[in-house]
Amino acid sequence: MPQNIRVIGTGQLLELQAKLRRAGHENLRASMQRRIRRAAEPLKSDLQTSIRTLTITSTGRKAGKRGGPSPTTRPLREAIAQAIRISVRTTGNPGARVWIDRSALPSDITNGVLARLDDGRLRHPTFGNRKRWSQQNAPAGWWTKTLRAHQPRITREVERVLDDVRRHLE
Repeated sequence: MPQNIRVIGTGQLLELQAKLRRAGHENLRASMQRRIRRAAEPLKSDLQTSIRTLTITSTGRKAGKRGGPSPTTRPLREAIAQAIRISVRTTGNPGARVWIDRSALPSDITNGVLARLDDGRLRHPTFGNRKRWSQQNAPAGWWTKTLRAHQPRITREVERVLDDVRRHLE
């Protein structure tokens, strides 16, 4: 399955959260959450662009072979792109998390499909026929490479937010 990226500085965030709670700065806490979410928004956008523009290829149908239009009407890449979410927590296990919401996906798109798609290879029944299987290929790492590219920037942004909040509390 594609990995989640979690921007965490658990000790620092928990310490700041306790200080915010004691000081009663609800608007400061909301501002901190908003700024952390804003730091993760470009990652979400790039992940959506990455999956939407992912080129999935196959060997194609051989001459004279049977076939027809796809039995499904929904596009795979668009369904995955629309299921990408961001969540920010400042309590418990604090941090920012970018993830794929399984409840927003059709039931036939499983975690295995997502993991294999990130690996660059997708095997599936041909037109839903489980006796015949097809393999399609895609460039590997649509999820992991995008995460790695954004992680340093997000980490810097979260550290900047933490420093600003810490300065405000002192």
